[in-house]
Amino acid sequence: MQRLCVESWAVGFLWRYWEQLLLAKGRVRCGQRSFSVEATNLRLTSVQHHLHSNTNCSHDSDVGLVCAGRIKLIGGSHCSGRVEVLHGETWSTVCDADFDQQDAEVVCRELGCGLPVEVLGAAAFGKGESQVWSEELQCRGQESQIHFCPTSSSLKHNCSHDSDVRLVCAGVRLVGGSRCSGRVEVLHGETWSTVCDADFDQQDAEVVCRELGYGPPVEVLGAAAFGEGEGQVWSEELQCRGNESQIHFCPTSSSLKHTCSHESDVGLVCAGRIKLIGGSHCSGKVEVLHGQTWSTVCDVDFDQQDAEVVCRELGCGLPVEVLGAAAFGRGEGQVWSDELQCRGNKSQIHFCPTSSSLKHNCSHDSDVRLVCAGVRLVGGSRCSGRVEVLHGETWSTVCDADFDQQDAEVVCRELGCGLPVEVLGAAAFGRGEGQVWPEELQCRGNESQIHFCPTSSSLKHNCSHDSDVGLVCAGKMHIYLN
Repeated sequence: MQRLCVESWAVGFLWRYWEQLLLAKGRVRCGQRSFSVEATNLRLTSVQHHLHSNTNCSHDSDVGLVCAGRIKLIGGSHCSGRVEVLHGETWSTVCDADFDQQDAEVVCRELGCGLPVEVLGAAAFGKGESQVWSEELQCRGQESQIHFCPTSSSLKHNCSHDSDVRLVCAGVRLVGGSRCSGRVEVLHGETWSTVCDADFDQQDAEVVCRELGYGPPVEVLGAAAFGEGEGQVWSEELQCRGNESQIHFCPTSSSLKHTCSHESDVGLVCAGRIKLIGGSHCSGKVEVLHGQTWSTVCDVDFDQQDAEVVCRELGCGLPVEVLGAAAFGRGEGQVWSDELQCRGNKSQIHFCPTSSSLKHNCSHDSDVRLVCAGVRLVGGSRCSGRVEVLHGETWSTVCDADFDQQDAEVVCRELGCGLPVEVLGAAAFGRGEGQVWPEELQCRGNESQIHFCPTSSSLKHNCSHDSDVGLVCAGKMHIYLN
């Protein structure tokens, strides 16, 4: 085995040498994280002479190389995007109906990107160009490359670029939250490990979000905000610079400064391809990422079904209120030129059909604003009422004896309603229906959403709807001076 020196690795020589190595049948292996070359003694001798005639090298200068294979992911990061396969000299997209979990495992393995996190269809990373691959992959899941997989030339589906498959694979994942949020877990060998909150910073968060194909980090949360993991806590400290494309390219230190348990598992919220601006994570002016540009959305082209999809994608429960007339301020840049036509059951806004012929000419005076939350206030005004928490698909009331000032601050913040004015017990806003929430909130008061608060499953009180708690938040206060 001969390793090559980075200081002598000129671009022109690299490609000439690489072309020579490709002639050595079966002797070249290209990987994402490291690169080594096996070749004949003749070639090693000539390369060694060429390199070491110019410089003195140690293993500190070993060169790395990333080379294109016969598969790539387009439109996201190296480890996420639209699947394209090289057939002859032509890159072709792959039909979503002909791509399964086993195919995904092989693609991620070939790219050196860990395991599949998500397989999505409907051209989630945009429509491809050129042709759709005319064969159906039939991988078993253990192959090292996609071109070792059996194929069938008789497709069961007639596919267009509307059905281009998209894949997210990574050596990191987010667990226990929504698509863009959760407990950070890193793949080490074949094992997923959690990460200590004291050893995870903004730069680490930027790399995780980038690798998963999401937007920038919104919030880093400690103290097992998304629940305690299982198995081991990662034994190394990440020292990312923030510009790496994958977490496994980040330097690490094997000497942790902290002894961590799962009580300190770090959580992360990344921005998706949609965000709410000017309020909280779950309330604000709606902006959609199209290409590299964030655009606002016109209020007359945004309805309840669109709102449900946005709230779902952000992991923010259900829509509480849809408001127009730039309620969270006028945006900047462009107004989105497409009209959303969501049916309400989609998991992401980019899976919704759109129409390119808007019925209205919109300016930023018509930017739509949305409030969605896993908590709501019922029976009063927008910023006052009986507290109800979304658990799964069910709204539950909260016991007044288990709700304090810190809990109230988080509820008001999540709803974009300012600070708490008064916490009221004894069903002040009327008795609710259904169940009373079986857990006790233990918010610290600085969380952005109620579902980031720790809870205790052992209530100290037996509560009925006679004890449903109510809350009055300040809302947006205006002071007029005469």
